[in-house]
Amino acid sequence: MLDWQNGQPFSSRFGDIYFSRDSGVAEKRHVFLEGNRLAERFASLPSGDGFAVGETGFGTGLSFLCTWQLFDEIIPFPSRCSLDFFSVEKYPLTERELNDALAQWPALQGYANELIKRWRRRVPGWNRWSFGEGQVRLTLVVDDVAKALPEICGGIDAWFLDGFSPARNPEMWTQQVFQGIVQASRPGATFATYTCAGHVRRGLEQAGFQVSKSPGFGLKREMLQGRLPGSPPARSIPATAIVIGGGVAGCAAASALAMRGVSVKLIERSPALATGASGNPSGILHTRLAAGMNSLQRFVLASYGHALALLDEKLPIDGIVRAECGELQLAFSAEEAKRVDKLAALDWPPHVLRRVDAAEASMLAGIELACGGLWFPAGGWVVPPRMCAALASNPAIAHFTAHRVESLTAVDAGWRVEGKNQREQAWCHEAQLVVVCTGYEVKSFAPLSSLPLTPVRGQITVLPATSHSRNLRTIVCTGGYLLPSIAGVHMMGATHSFNDEAVDLRIADHAKNLSRLTEISAGLARSMNTDSLDIRQLDGRASVRASLPGAMPLVGKLSPGLYTSLGHGTRGLISAGLSAELIASASCEQLLPLPLAVVNALSPVAKRAREASSYRVSPAIGIGSPGI
Repeated sequence: MLDWQNGQPFSSRFGDIYFSRDSGVAEKRHVFLEGNRLAERFASLPSGDGFAVGETGFGTGLSFLCTWQLFDEIIPFPSRCSLDFFSVEKYPLTERELNDALAQWPALQGYANELIKRWRRRVPGWNRWSFGEGQVRLTLVVDDVAKALPEICGGIDAWFLDGFSPARNPEMWTQQVFQGIVQASRPGATFATYTCAGHVRRGLEQAGFQVSKSPGFGLKREMLQGRLPGSPPARSIPATAIVIGGGVAGCAAASALAMRGVSVKLIERSPALATGASGNPSGILHTRLAAGMNSLQRFVLASYGHALALLDEKLPIDGIVRAECGELQLAFSAEEAKRVDKLAALDWPPHVLRRVDAAEASMLAGIELACGGLWFPAGGWVVPPRMCAALASNPAIAHFTAHRVESLTAVDAGWRVEGKNQREQAWCHEAQLVVVCTGYEVKSFAPLSSLPLTPVRGQITVLPATSHSRNLRTIVCTGGYLLPSIAGVHMMGATHSFNDEAVDLRIADHAKNLSRLTEISAGLARSMNTDSLDIRQLDGRASVRASLPGAMPLVGKLSPGLYTSLGHGTRGLISAGLSAELIASASCEQLLPLPLAVVNALSPVAKRAREASSYRVSPAIGIGSPGI
């Protein structure tokens, strides 16, 4: 909780100030920026290299803003150099508290406004936001510092040890934390901190830092600085990439790479982008969570926050191509009620989700509902083809539609992709990096033929709105989902048929979708005359997605220079953006946006290893048998 004492932000939880009463900005610059020689190190970055700063204690974000401002001054946009800023904060401020605290620094207001825009998208766990056309990235982890540090993927070059006073916040200054800092660092990494406490100095030395004292800021006589032995290797960024697949996953991957200065060829077999599973007229930003925070749930939650911030930047809310109408996940069955109870018992920020009873759910929805459930106020819908177009609009992305890929071959310089266009003319492209973002058809490529992707057919139904149904204001989810009226019609869906590749409209699937209206609201079903509707006249759309066992997509490096973003299933609108960020960060040797456990769970290589380990080989006959 943020309090104020003598006009300065103060933490009542820890009984300490957030920064110096003399001048918070001057203190941050002296202790952290000058203490880590950031101006000198930014100026000496080779073209295409990046720099990563780590911080223990995000607080008001003032250190991040000062670092971003310095980076802007030394490396103006555009540049292929980039800044990653990683920070851990167990008790983040509210949006209002952050705004009030940063309002004290008018010179930083432009930077502060950009941070505050994204702050309402924060979720528990890992958050990744981009600034300055992707040149600056913030990874904010809302968690305990001792848990977060061992999960960092990629190396930190400079550390800001900025927790509250060791006497008031000892959990931030333990030997476990110091060891975690060293393990997450690159050779030659530095640190700086305002404290000069003896146990902090000894702990950092024991962890591996060469520590020295230097003049402190203001009334502080001394502070600590340190450096790890060695010199870091330069990071490298591929100059060229090919992305195969023009749906949401492919367009997001192309966008994330292009923002890093990579020249991208986006190849799509259809005459236009977003004509397959990403071609529905509307799609919901749906986040279905379970109570246990396993790797899948951590990924889904992080993806949700990232997707909202990414769409704020690429496709702002206008009620035409995107709306933030909220989503109700109703406890319509005993199983769903159990899930809702478990989730509601956890400590969720109200801007992410909260429990509502039937009366409040009905008030939010604008129609009478028989039960309550979970309310996601930031939930909404988007037009997927417009989302794809916005993501793929970067001038560094060249579009090659109506280009069918027939072969994918490793070559000395990277990968060669060959195929034919709509006139059956042969074409060939080469690049250092290839990202495959297709559907289940990926099995036709030799390097990916063993991936366990399954086609899943889904059909949506379009219903004409009635005078009563137009009152619906939110997305409502039960066994399916129903959108509010858009241009006089509702969209609902979707069916799931495994190993079905047909895209014809089926009366039986329309009937299945309509049957779910009663789960949502019997009154709504009656008002829409579902009993007398001529199903044969209903419009809709069928498409085929790719699914994987366990519902975790395959995202990451499959072999040198070859990456995948596959099997997103029904979560693609949520998960594609963060998956793209993961691939772009990994291929450019930058700080990854997700914790190690989640990265490994997504990895196609790790998945193959897990599958192989589930079989043991008999030394006598050499036959694999199921392992225990």
